[in-house]
Amino acid sequence: MDFVSIRIITGDVARLVDFYERATGVEADWSTEDFAELRTTSATLAIAGTRTVPLFAPGAARPADNHSIIVEFLVDDVDHVHQNLTGSTEDFVQAPTTMPWGNRSLLLRDPDGNLVNFFTPITPAAIAKFAR
Repeated sequence: MDFVSIRIITGDVARLVDFYERATGVEADWSTEDFAELRTTSATLAIAGTRTVPLFAPGAARPADNHSIIVEFLVDDVDHVHQNLTGSTEDFVQAPTTMPWGNRSLLLRDPDGNLVNFFTPITPAAIAKFAR
């Protein structure tokens, strides 16, 4: 089995895609006005509009209602990401901080309120864990 993607349901696909394109530097591939994907080498972030939910099960997903998932991105320089996003988002939960497990981490909320973590491994153990 391969983990392929995470899909975020939103009431404003264009707004959320714009945020993630700016935050990651990855250009989205749009299938329809209700569905876009940002593909990285290891996984895909899919962003879908509320009109796609009834295709699966009406009411199964609600936009801007996540309080338990953190979307995470491994980046080369988390402090650079923080500088790049300063001014385009005000919802920083935690400025870049070195965590006990060896990652330097930036935690923020996307425009729908979903938690997003950008991190850079900085200790030898963390660097080895995420070696590409």
